[in-house]
Amino acid sequence: MTTAARDLKYMKRALALAERGLGRTSPNPAVGALVVVNDEVIAEGFHRAAGEPHAEIVALGEAGQRAAGAELYVTLEPCSTYGQTPPCTDAIIAAEISRVVYTCQDCDPSNAGCAEQILSAAGIETVTGVLEQEARRLNEAFCKHKNTGYPFVTVKLAGTLDGKIATRDGDARWITGKEAREFVHILRDRSDAVMVGRGTVAADDPALTTRTDRPESRDAVRVVVDTHAQTPPTAQVIHVESDAPCLIAVAEPEVGGDEAQKRVAKLEQAGAEIIYVPEKEGRVDLSELMCQLGSRDIMSVLVEGGSRLVGGLLEEGLVDKLLFFYAPKILGDDQALSAISGMKAESICDARSVRVHRVEQIGADILVTAYLCSPD
Repeated sequence: MTTAARDLKYMKRALALAERGLGRTSPNPAVGALVVVNDEVIAEGFHRAAGEPHAEIVALGEAGQRAAGAELYVTLEPCSTYGQTPPCTDAIIAAEISRVVYTCQDCDPSNAGCAEQILSAAGIETVTGVLEQEARRLNEAFCKHKNTGYPFVTVKLAGTLDGKIATRDGDARWITGKEAREFVHILRDRSDAVMVGRGTVAADDPALTTRTDRPESRDAVRVVVDTHAQTPPTAQVIHVESDAPCLIAVAEPEVGGDEAQKRVAKLEQAGAEIIYVPEKEGRVDLSELMCQLGSRDIMSVLVEGGSRLVGGLLEEGLVDKLLFFYAPKILGDDQALSAISGMKAESICDARSVRVHRVEQIGADILVTAYLCSPD
């Protein structure tokens, strides 16, 4: 096996390890690491949570003295600055690693490019660029948050082949099959927050928790966008047993007057945490809301509806990624609910363009993954 082939093999394993940290490491990236001696993986690790040891430290600790002269595979440039933990470059040098292979430079400008200089000065061979695209996609939320302060926003929609998400009476259970619904719970597990509009809460009363067979699964922060604080205090999204909070984003108190403030008080008594956001054109300012979520170290937001919330986010240019499940069904009713509404497009030229990344089958349903294109 060539050196390039070996590097690909071990980096794929490291990326699989890194994936286990998604949704848990904010505001840090998800990182995996392997220690390899004579074509044998002798230790591995991944970053579990902010404040806990980085992937490199976990793997080097497991390897112990056997790390001397070994190769280290890491899914992101090792850190070289002090944060909640000491620099990984110091630990790599102390362990007498002979060769470090990583995918790409860190998205953090304070760290980017430093590791190669430090490690090379210590006589350690460094190789970068191995599965770089895959690694950047894995940490796309970290990169956006680090460079903009905003979370990476993924919109998940499920509809019929003719683009309807519910009947005219609001019936939407179930458009997609079991496999697609299970996939969505994995998405929640890997996201920092899951967001819906008040209308979705009123129509479906969702819990928005994560339900998988995985013992390590966890709930994302639940966010309800509700300009006038009209969410029922009895809503499941507030009362489910969860370690993650329920945040309700409402317009600033003076917008709704005394009655709105009374509704806010009831929601707080029920256990919800209220986020006050300036009002813009009759609704919560979505850009300001995302800024506030980013300031809470929420790097990734999974938006699950409704149609006006999605339309508003698209209109404001806040959506990064789109996941659309197409079920093999047709409603054919012009009064059925559309997947997206409220956008101002007077011609085809005004339509938002997307770049399709992948089309795959999940059970009986088709999943289209696309990224929003920047306006010309």
